[in-house]
Amino acid sequence: MAVPTDLEKNMQADLSSSSAKKIRRFARLLAAFRREPRWWCSIILAIFVLAAIFAPVLSPYSPTLYHPSISAQPPSLAHPLGTDDLGRDQLARIIYGTRISLSVALITIVLGGFFGTLLGILAAYYKGWVDQVISIVVDALLSFPSLVLALAIVSTLGPSIVNLSIALAVVRIPIYARIARGQTLQVAEQDYVAAALVNGTPTWKILFRHILPNIFSPLLVQAAISISFAILDESVLSFLGLGVQPPTPEWGMMINEAQVYIRSDPWMLAGPALAIVIVLVSMNLLSDAVRDALDPRDMTTASAPLHQENS
Repeated sequence: MAVPTDLEKNMQADLSSSSAKKIRRFARLLAAFRREPRWWCSIILAIFVLAAIFAPVLSPYSPTLYHPSISAQPPSLAHPLGTDDLGRDQLARIIYGTRISLSVALITIVLGGFFGTLLGILAAYYKGWVDQVISIVVDALLSFPSLVLALAIVSTLGPSIVNLSIALAVVRIPIYARIARGQTLQVAEQDYVAAALVNGTPTWKILFRHILPNIFSPLLVQAAISISFAILDESVLSFLGLGVQPPTPEWGMMINEAQVYIRSDPWMLAGPALAIVIVLVSMNLLSDAVRDALDPRDMTTASAPLHQENS
């Protein structure tokens, strides 16, 4: 029987330590959910998610059909949030608008997180000219405020939900790239990575089986932080007419349409504005709770995000 070398022993010890850390991290998440009030924001967010999924069931009215006979009606039992200037039920439009806002935010985080993490890992792992090129591109993108850069991309590609999602994903790539690069530089120095190299493990396995799982926690925290920014940016761009086009309901566009009625019919503006505020506040509080649970080393500064996006 072959006697394990010191490198293999260190690799096994590091893997065992990594598994133990993951178990402790999961236990902290469960404990934090029970004792941390901010975790209950997840219930509010779950309500919005369920509303988006089951919108056809929950909404008794069509969000796009015009009813001029009941236009600009105040809140009532038949229309809890009133109707807009074209007689469309405000509650129905907010429910269906949840689909757009959450879908765009999710697509943005998935695409931006995937490509940003991939670039960051490659930059830190290969170093040299690869790191220099990626770092220059990342620094160039970070030199622009995210909303301004997204506005420029959407203006170039044209207003649509697809182009909006692409633009918001592009502006978040450098954020994940920086986090992934910094974490990978630390993880790549571990003994189990060196042992994998000695054993001839393919590069893609080292990246996705040894490095990525050990840098996932800070990326998860950043994803929770970025969702609220993505929803806010999506609403702002739709308010400017560069996102979803009428008659598809969307919160930012609804605010744009209702601004001229703010004095006479304020309920038209109150519904979508309140929906945005509730989701943003809940998501920010939840992201703080996730950070506290996954990074207990600095509980006093938990309110400071990993990367404050420059909108």
